[in-house]
Amino acid sequence: MSSHRIERLSDTLRASLSQLLLTETRDPRLRLVSISSVRITPDLHVADVAVSIMDPEQDRDEVLKSLRGAAGFLRSQLSRRLDLRHTPELRFRIDRGAEHSERIDQLLAGLHLGSDDDREEQDDSRGEVDGESE
Repeated sequence: MSSHRIERLSDTLRASLSQLLLTETRDPRLRLVSISSVRITPDLHVADVAVSIMDPEQDRDEVLKSLRGAAGFLRSQLSRRLDLRHTPELRFRIDRGAEHSERIDQLLAGLHLGSDDDREEQDDSRGEVDGESE
């Protein structure tokens, strides 16, 4: 299968899984899960599903456990909705991209604040030097 077709199928699976999690699952923890990406192996047997958890209070391990428990149901629903010869096995993992972005933002904000403090200290030291020369 061409890479373009695999990419289209990945997008279709992502959209379908998102809809299923919102409307068909009974577990309320799964309603606050966003499907970040889906990567399908070239043989179409496995779909690596990256998820983001919208509620920071939720335990990631519990959410993954729930997703893995619902994988068979989700796969059977996908099989019914999509016209595929073989519905890929769903393997869920946490997408840490948002966490990494937030951490980088915090680090950059800390650097920015640090540079402001340095400027103030430099300005203060110049004032003292200027004050001494008068």
